[in-house]
Parts: sequence; C-alpha cells; structure tokens
Amino acid sequence: MKSEFRMPSLGADMDHGTLVEWLVHPGQQVRRGDVVAVVDTAKANVEVECFTSGVVDQLLVEPGVRVPVGAVLATITTGGPEPEPAPAAPQPAPTAPATAAVRSPVTSPLVRRLADAAHVDLGTVHGTGPGGRVTHADVRAASSTTERTPAAVAAVRIRSSPLARKLAQELGVPLTGIAGSGPGGAVRAADVTATAAALTAAPAPAETADRTMAIRAQIATSMARAKREIPHYYLAQTIDLEAALRRLREHNRTVPVAERVLPAALLLKAAAMAVSTVPDLNGFHTGTAFHRSAAVHLGVAISLREGGLVAPAIHDADKLTVPELMAALKDLVARTRAGRLRAAELADPTITVSSLGEQGVDTIHGVIYPPQVALVGFGAIRDRPCAVDGLLGVHPTVTASLAADHRVTDGISGARYLLAVERLLNQPDKLL
Repeated sequence: MKSEFRMPSLGADMDHGTLVEWLVHPGQQVRRGDVVAVVDTAKANVEVECFTSGVVDQLLVEPGVRVPVGAVLATITTGGPEPEPAPAAPQPAPTAPATAAVRSPVTSPLVRRLADAAHVDLGTVHGTGPGGRVTHADVRAASSTTERTPAAVAAVRIRSSPLARKLAQELGVPLTGIAGSGPGGAVRAADVTATAAALTAAPAPAETADRTMAIRAQIATSMARAKREIPHYYLAQTIDLEAALRRLREHNRTVPVAERVLPAALLLKAAAMAVSTVPDLNGFHTGTAFHRSAAVHLGVAISLREGGLVAPAIHDADKLTVPELMAALKDLVARTRAGRLRAAELADPTITVSSLGEQGVDTIHGVIYPPQVALVGFGAIRDRPCAVDGLLGVHPTVTASLAADHRVTDGISGARYLLAVERLLNQPDKLL
C-alpha cells in the first residue's frame, strides 16, 4: 500500500512552498515523525516530518521547485514486506582518486555554506541524497570523521566551553573553523550561534533582497486578512514584578550560569498557565466556528535576521517548568535563525506571545495571527512609582497587553485573563 507525502500547510497564510532539500532517498526506511525534507515557506526554511512509517518509494519533486500546498512530493510504501534496499551509488575506482577532486557535486547553497564553515571538500563527500545529492547529514558526517582522525586531533586542539560544544552538536555546526572570542581564542556559545546563523543568513545581496520582499509580502497578506476578518479588541495591564524578579534571583543563585533563567521565561509561563482561566482564548476560528484547543502550544514571535518574523510553537508550554521553558526558548530562537524549524512548530501555535521589551517598547497592540484568536504582548521591564504599604516606593513593572477576537470572547473575558497573568506573577512560587 502506498501513502502520499504532500506539501504541508505550515500556516494559514501559506499557499505554496519550495522544496529546498530531500533528506531521504528511494528505498530508505522511515518512521512516523522522521524529518524527510526541508521546505522554504518564504518566511523560513522548515524541516518537514512524515506522518507514516514505511519505505520511500519515489521522490516526485526536485529541489528548488515551488509547488502548492497539498501537492504530492513523494510516495511511501507502507505495510507488507520491506522492499530491497536501493543499490548504492557507484563508488569512484580506487585507481583514480583524482576523479573525486574534479567532480561538481549536486547540492544546495545551504549545504555549500555548511561545508565551507567546516572546511569539508564537497568533491570528496559521497552524497546519500537523490541522484547522489550531498545533504546536510553527509557534510556533518564528513566533518565529524575528519575531526576524529588522530592527525586532526593532534593538529587542532579546539578550546571551547561545555555550553558551546553542546550547542554546536545541537545545531550541527562543526567547531573547526569557528573563530573563538573567548580567552585564548576559546569558542563560546555566542560564537557557535553566530556561525550557525551565518550559514543560513549570508546569501548574496540580491538573494537577500528578494527573500526580504517575499517575507514582507507574506506578512502583509496575513496581517491584512487578520484586520479584515477579525474584530480585534485590546486591553492592557501594568503588573508589579518585584516578587517575581526577587524569586528569580533566588533561583538563579542556585544554578550554574548556563542554566540561569531570564524574566522572559517567567512571562511565558504566566501567559501559558493563565489560559486555563479563559480557555476560549486558546484555539482556532475557522471563519464559521471556534475550536478550542485542549493543549497550550505557545507561539513565540521571533525576528528574522533578513527582516520579518515567525512565531513557532513551544508545545505544551503550560506543563513545562520555567527552566524547561528557558531551554526551549533558547533552542527555538537558535533553530529559527539557523533555518532548522520543524513543520509542527509553525503549524501548531494556539495562542501567541510577542515581546518588544528589549527594544524599549512599553506596550504592544498586536495583530492576531489567524486562525488564532488571541495575541499576548509584553513590553519593557521598567521601574515605576507605586504604593507599598501605604508609602511611595519604586518597583519593577511590565505592561501586559491582549489583542483578542471579539467573535469568541469579550472584554470581561480578556480582563480575567490579564488579571490571571498578574496573579501568577505576584505569586511566583506557583511558576518556579
């Protein structure tokens, strides 16, 4: 029995996608949830999973081709006896090693930049993709092999922090070739993140301009639709963060520097937990009816280096601890800017949070991302005068705002939600 793998919809505003790269080949065994392709949505490169287990039968679309949502990209044979594995690509004759040096490998620009950063000669890499195409995995494997050889180990001692090594492994960025900014040239986590971003965010100027225009066009289409179809209402509440930040400082004194939590994670946790007070803010409006979501998949607005933004999801955010949310947020930002998002992360958000506090903005009046029905905003944390036990004091505060869909909730519901966020932040032991 054959199953069709189709171009997925990775957002309400997506009607086409461009296949960037296949990560599988005909005859390869795949399981449900395996990443099989990379798709460009105009906003970001997204790793797409398959939804069936079986054996890849045919790849029907070549990399670089733009197809509509729902178009069949590949077929997967499910059930029955496992087909014979596809014959291996012919290897160069051992007596003619020069052939590998002069051949022009078929691959994508992203893979070429990864190979350049890792100092891997693509001509010597055996491609496992369709038609011998060299993939991300091939370059990483070649780089890893090179780094493990005794000669390489003897020649290069890469000084790096434990966090940098962990981050490099997660992002698939070889430590070789990274110019360290730490003491004695040691590679720090920031160096790894910057290199990972450069691999995907350094196209030619013309390509950058075209991509920026495409991103802005897609955002314009989505936001124009939202303002036409969604009757927005807006509320805001200034919240005292004295207790929350004091509790956060206490927590951070007990953990290593790399595991310290930023205030952003507390705000995300409060936004996610408060959903239980007004569950009708969490879900989708299809145009005819509202569908409440049982899970809280918190979308987080993340700016892209080439302009625009995306809002991928942190799944089940209300059930994560604050340290887990902090780790998930760091991971999501790094993978978003490195072009390594998963399809479900773009398609699943049930309510979105946007924060411009780092830019000094006090209040956000956002536009809801359809088909969601609410967007929560957080501004900058500022010291403001307030009444403390009948006296004038100064406490850190933040302004939380809510943009909500009037077809689903009204102002009283929205006010209950913001008050729930405030209560949670005033009782931080419920968060941490």
